[in-house]
Amino acid sequence: MEIISRGFTGRRSPSDVDLPPGQYLTTDFPVLSAGPTPAVSLGHWEFTIEDETGILQRWDWRSFRGLPAETFTADLHCVTRWSKLGTLWEGVSLDVLLAGVRTNALYAMVRSYGDYTTNLPLQDLRNKQAWIAFRFDNQDLQPEHGGPARLLVPHLYLWKSAKWVRGITLLTQDRPGFWESLGYHNYGDPWREQRYQGD
Repeated sequence: MEIISRGFTGRRSPSDVDLPPGQYLTTDFPVLSAGPTPAVSLGHWEFTIEDETGILQRWDWRSFRGLPAETFTADLHCVTRWSKLGTLWEGVSLDVLLAGVRTNALYAMVRSYGDYTTNLPLQDLRNKQAWIAFRFDNQDLQPEHGGPARLLVPHLYLWKSAKWVRGITLLTQDRPGFWESLGYHNYGDPWREQRYQGD
């Protein structure tokens, strides 16, 4: 008689996991923010995509939730060195949001309620690399984790995944966001340990 079910390999230990350099594994979901958690009601929430000439697309909560969404898993890596693996999310891919947008922009500035900003190359928001997420672990996204909706760009350090997201400005020239203007790396690749300018 088998004691272990077929296919069961046991719990993964930290030594079994391939983490970016300098990271440690956690099962918690630490809450770190640059300021207080903004109170954003669904009745007042909106998300816009604009360029330097004006608004190109706009959604309120109802129209946003009417867009095709998907469930996906992602590994999260925070610049403060924790990593949380296999997290479950639901959200709308940036591919869906950008589908009708014609632009020559190469960069994006993501804007949040509470005035937080972060910059990214536009190519890092395309090709199933980024989502506006509204559910985490089969529950509505809680405000402390960025609810009602946050950007999620799992291949970069988590500060690039702006909480309480309200819009994206498309730019022809890059410019730094909040943490980037304070010395954080402009790109933030955890596998290359791009934590601070000069890394």
